Amino acid sequence: MEYNKTVERLSGSIFIGGELQKVNNREQMQVHNPATMKIIGHIPACEEQEVEAAAASAAAAKAPWANTPAAKRGGLLQACARIISDHAEELAMIMSYETGKALRTESRVELGVVGDIFSFYGGLALELKGDTIPFSPDMLTFTLREPIGVVGAIIPWNVPLMLMATKVAPALAAGNTVVLKPSPEATFCVLRAVELLHKILPAGVLNVITGGAASGSSLVAHPHVEKIAFTGSVDTGRKVYQTAANKIIPVTLELGGKSPMIICADADLDLAVKSVFEGMRFTRQGQSCSASSRLLVHADLHDSFVAKLLAHIDTMIMGDPMDEQTDIGTIISERQFDTVQSFLKIAEADPDLKVHYATKMPTEAHLARGLFTRPAIITGLHNDHVICQKEIFGPVAAIVKWREFDEAIQIANSTEFGLAAGIWTRDLPRALQAVKRLEAGFVQVNQYIVFRPSLPFGGYKNSGLGKEASLNSMLEQYTKEKTVIINTALSV
Repeated sequence: MEYNKTVERLSGSIFIGGELQKVNNREQMQVHNPATMKIIGHIPACEEQEVEAAAASAAAAKAPWANTPAAKRGGLLQACARIISDHAEELAMIMSYETGKALRTESRVELGVVGDIFSFYGGLALELKGDTIPFSPDMLTFTLREPIGVVGAIIPWNVPLMLMATKVAPALAAGNTVVLKPSPEATFCVLRAVELLHKILPAGVLNVITGGAASGSSLVAHPHVEKIAFTGSVDTGRKVYQTAANKIIPVTLELGGKSPMIICADADLDLAVKSVFEGMRFTRQGQSCSASSRLLVHADLHDSFVAKLLAHIDTMIMGDPMDEQTDIGTIISERQFDTVQSFLKIAEADPDLKVHYATKMPTEAHLARGLFTRPAIITGLHNDHVICQKEIFGPVAAIVKWREFDEAIQIANSTEFGLAAGIWTRDLPRALQAVKRLEAGFVQVNQYIVFRPSLPFGGYKNSGLGKEASLNSMLEQYTKEKTVIINTALSV
């Protein structure tokens, strides 16, 4: 499959009004393959002219799409699910090519969820129901759910198509139109997906601009944009929120995390280790906002837990993301690679800490410049250390010992974030206490699965505002509610 030829064709393009459009009069941003650091294409750094065109396209399509019967919108989204599934391998290969995610363990797995999200929201399109209210016997009182209008959606690079679907599918199901800005590091798989979706969707309902922070800022500030859905860093989220507040428009923010997983003394150690490996997203080089990057391990299990976790990681192969044997790919960019290395250097320089590295670096000559880094487990930490408090967004797991359960809960909650949390224990009352006391929006017991449609996802504290991936999130985040009162007592 010539995925590289598709990237060449998409290079330099945006998607407006149902068509790919080349942008030749703007700064072009280089896109590298993180495994080889070779340039694979360019994307336009969109300015106000391109943002205006995309927003105008979405605004023009707004009324016709909102007036399309909900059942028809749902049927079109179901068809979108099928076309994504039909092209899943192509999209997965493009994604791995531009992001460095391992094809077998990451990109294909993500594509398995993307179609499900479109299918899920396609089935929910007829659930855009209001309520009847027994306000007065002489008054028929009810509420209506109506689309907000033009949605500006900004997504990061770590799971680009899943997050695209998580924002685009509920927005479209609810009758909104969308202007989407993907990350510069993960644009081509999104452009190809949107191109495929427009074999189904009407022109103008879904548009794509490209570029960096300036393009995103222009999108958020544009007067046609009536709602923002953003996933990214806390700092950028604050700026988005400030601009949205000035416009007085609603926002959904899914931001950072430093998620704890509590390992109790009675935990099934082998299953907990496997869950931690999956929850830490080591196959994605730890590049996940919900990664279980703080491991709170009971002191009695600490040494055996660390040994088993390192042994499990050692069975994984790090290498060419496109290779079917590869379990672990690369860091996304030089900037993110340098960030991860800076935290590792802090840990290595601290005499109280020990950095345990696992698995082996690839040795192939064509990968010599690739952005590979060995997974690291850091022990000897106290929770106030920068390694435990800052979101590293890399394959670095911080381990903190504890003895008393109250201490573990206190440690788990002592962070600015509150996205996800987990606990491993055979003690049901203890598990239920943890569920109640953990300050996180997504809590799991004796497992740590990844995102799934129908499971409301979103965090507390600085991890964001609002939920995604459920019926209620579609109603609350992508519609506005109108109250209607009809006086039935008046004679005609």
